[in-house]
Amino acid sequence: MHHWLLKSEPSAYSWDQLVKEGRTEWSGVRNFQAAKNLKAMKVGDRAFFYHSGEGPQIVGIAEIVKEAYPDPGDREGRFVMVDVKPVEPVKTPVSLAAIKAEKALADFALVRQSRLSVVPVAAEEWRLICKMAGVKP
Repeated sequence: MHHWLLKSEPSAYSWDQLVKEGRTEWSGVRNFQAAKNLKAMKVGDRAFFYHSGEGPQIVGIAEIVKEAYPDPGDREGRFVMVDVKPVEPVKTPVSLAAIKAEKALADFALVRQSRLSVVPVAAEEWRLICKMAGVKP
């Protein structure tokens, strides 16, 4: 199993909305590196759900339930989307400031490539952030 982080502006699509709907298509990604990350996702992989913008923080854990398939919003056919479902909210939201303050996360893609909307999370990073969030890895 691999781990990821998915970013969304809460005003565009929030954790609460995902929980209410029970499943969603993670579409609209138009960055080639982020799209490459979507293509690498497998059913059963887990992802942090990260609210970007105001009050940036990890608020939940989602699971990939459908692997990459064409994003119909992309007329040129170059980009894909995946389907995700909520697993659980975190007990303690993990802010971007807390992540940046943790020396062990200095190489975390969220810190190094802050504008990328879909990033991989290494196993050690996943365990540490889960601990910070008060959830089991």
